[in-house]
Amino acid sequence: MVGVLRRMNKLKAKRCVQLLGMRHGPGAAILPSEITMIHMEFAHKWRDGHFGPRKFWRICLPRLKYWNPTVPMIVNRTQNNDGPATMSIYFRQQSSSASDQQASRPQPPASQADGSAKAPAPAEGERVVTIDMKRQHSDAILADFLTKTGAVPVVPTPQEEAELRDVQELKERGAVDREVMRKHLEAERREAALMKQARNEAAAMKQNS
Repeated sequence: MVGVLRRMNKLKAKRCVQLLGMRHGPGAAILPSEITMIHMEFAHKWRDGHFGPRKFWRICLPRLKYWNPTVPMIVNRTQNNDGPATMSIYFRQQSSSASDQQASRPQPPASQADGSAKAPAPAEGERVVTIDMKRQHSDAILADFLTKTGAVPVVPTPQEEAELRDVQELKERGAVDREVMRKHLEAERREAALMKQARNEAAAMKQNS
């Protein structure tokens, strides 16, 4: 029964960590309604200044998408490490309505891993702000992004903070349980080794007598 409860606690903690990990952390932010699309371009390999953009893509972009599911976010990965690492942020102009802008924009390109999903030209009533991500740390890219977009970071609610504390307590309790089990197994192995040694010595004495 104890083992079942321990497994249930592990599953609960894992699900909680996954959900809270997606909802909160670097990149968890609400975008202004003026932002119509985000486009990123960088190389597959991290060398020559593409490490920061790749880390932003893997860590920050999923949270941005979670909180802003209707905003297209296109990623264009290339094989050219000498090429640019650029983020293009598309804004709706103040004088342009959402319906007019949608009518004038073609279907956004899908993300590609062969470098073919280039940043499209702004639609009528749009403007584009770019961020040069090359050789920038992912934290610096995020800070620049938040400044230029005016996105509002999401903070955990009191309930979520309590859940995070519960998860941390479960982790700490699990670490204690594992240490207790490790010591118990070591003691059993030592006892088994001593018993084996005693039997061998007894057998040797019997042969010599």
